Amino acid sequence: MKKFWVFVFILWPIIAVASCVIAPSQHWWFPGAAQSPIGKRIDDLFYMILIIVAIVFVATEVALGYVLWRGARETESPGRALFTHGSHSLEVIWTIVPAGVLLFIALYQLDTWADYRVKETYPMESRLAPIAEVTARQFEWRLRYPAPSRKFQSLAAVDNWLKKPQPDDLYAVNELHVPTGRTIVIHLRSGDVQHAFFVPNIRVKQDAVPGLVIPILFEVLQPGPYEWVCAELCGWGHYKMKARVIAQPKDDYEAYLKQLEREQFDDGVSNRVAAKSPTEK
Repeated sequence: MKKFWVFVFILWPIIAVASCVIAPSQHWWFPGAAQSPIGKRIDDLFYMILIIVAIVFVATEVALGYVLWRGARETESPGRALFTHGSHSLEVIWTIVPAGVLLFIALYQLDTWADYRVKETYPMESRLAPIAEVTARQFEWRLRYPAPSRKFQSLAAVDNWLKKPQPDDLYAVNELHVPTGRTIVIHLRSGDVQHAFFVPNIRVKQDAVPGLVIPILFEVLQPGPYEWVCAELCGWGHYKMKARVIAQPKDDYEAYLKQLEREQFDDGVSNRVAAKSPTEK
C-alpha cells in the first residue's frame, strides 16, 4: 500500500509536465503569437519565469519521490525516529536563494515594463499624435478620434484636447481602428466604474480607473481584427463588453478616418445639392 501512494505522488507531476509539453500543440497555451513587439517581450518574460518555476518544481518532486520511495522500502519497525529542531543553515539557504531569484526577475523585467508603462519613455512622435481617447463605460467602449487634419504641436495641446472635446472630433463605439507598423498611443479613461482594456493577441492590458487618463503604448505588427474585452468585473453586463481593434495599413486607416468624417458631418442635404445637374431647378 505504501508503494501505491508513492506511485500516485510520482505520477501526477509527470502528468503535469507532460501536459505542459503538449499544451502548445493542443492550443492550451497563449491565444496566438504576440502581434506586437512589446507582446513578444512580455512572452519572453513569461517563459523565463516558467523555466525557473519548472526547474524548481521538477527538482522538488524528484526529491519528494526519492524520500517517499525510500520510506516505503523501510521495514515495519525501522527503529527510533530521529528528532531535530531544524537547521539554521538550511533556513538561511532557502531564504536567500528564493530572494535572489525574485530580485533577478525584478531587475530583468525593468526595461520591458518601463517601455510599456512609463510614459516618459514613450517616443515623443507617438505622444504628439494620439490615436484616440478610449472611454470605458457600462457596458461599451466609446472612442474619440482627433480630426485627421489636427496636428498637435506640444504635449500641452494634447492635454487640452483630452480635457475638452473639439467640434471636429470623430466618434465611434466598440471598434478601434489603428495603423500597423508604427508605435501608437491611446488614452484610456473610465466613465463610471473600474474597467480593463485587454487585447490578448497584442498582449495589452490596462485598467481604466475613474478619475485618471492613462496612456497606453503599443504597436500592431499585422493587419486584422483583434478581440478586445473588458478584463475587470464591472457589473451585470460585464460579459457582453466586447469590442474589436482593427489594425490596418496606413492608407486604409487614413481612408477610414476620412470616411468616418464624411459620415459624421453629412447633413443629408449638401451631397444631394452638389449632385444635382446645373439645369435642374
